[in-house]
Amino acid sequence: MKIGIDISQTAYKNTGVGNYLKNLVQTLVETDKNNEYILFFSSLRRNPPHFNLSKNAKIKRFRFPPTMLDFIWNKLHILSVEKLIGNLDVFITSDWTEPPSKAAKSTIIYDLVVYKTPKETSSKIINVQKRKLDWVKKESKLIFCISESTRRDIKEILKIPENKLKVLYPGINL
Repeated sequence: MKIGIDISQTAYKNTGVGNYLKNLVQTLVETDKNNEYILFFSSLRRNPPHFNLSKNAKIKRFRFPPTMLDFIWNKLHILSVEKLIGNLDVFITSDWTEPPSKAAKSTIIYDLVVYKTPKETSSKIINVQKRKLDWVKKESKLIFCISESTRRDIKEILKIPENKLKVLYPGINL
């Protein structure tokens, strides 16, 4: 199976989202030798962190600014991710954008701060996240939640059915 994962948020080192995603992807590519991983990374100025990649994984890097991807993917919802990284069976998105994809889509949701405590977040982030989450509700087959609390919030606030939600706790990286 060919699995694509958006690892763009790993550019933000020492953040909860960046660390969670980096550790998850590193563990997947180290332990899963049966599937092929295509890691999509886009940042205008930042570099991806170092990954210990085996033969079954590669990074495809682009220099698109996040605001451009928000516009193309969250607002217009055009340009499938396959046009950039090739055919996939599964595509996993993370924190910022929700591209169209022919593959089965999953996403990781870390929290719903944009709904629960919007005064603590910039209006730009709120708008981007809400656009992304609208596409998640319409297109994601499976949503990984980083905690039981996040799972409950997604079920209550976004009205996503329980059978689409799976808790995938962060690991500890010492």
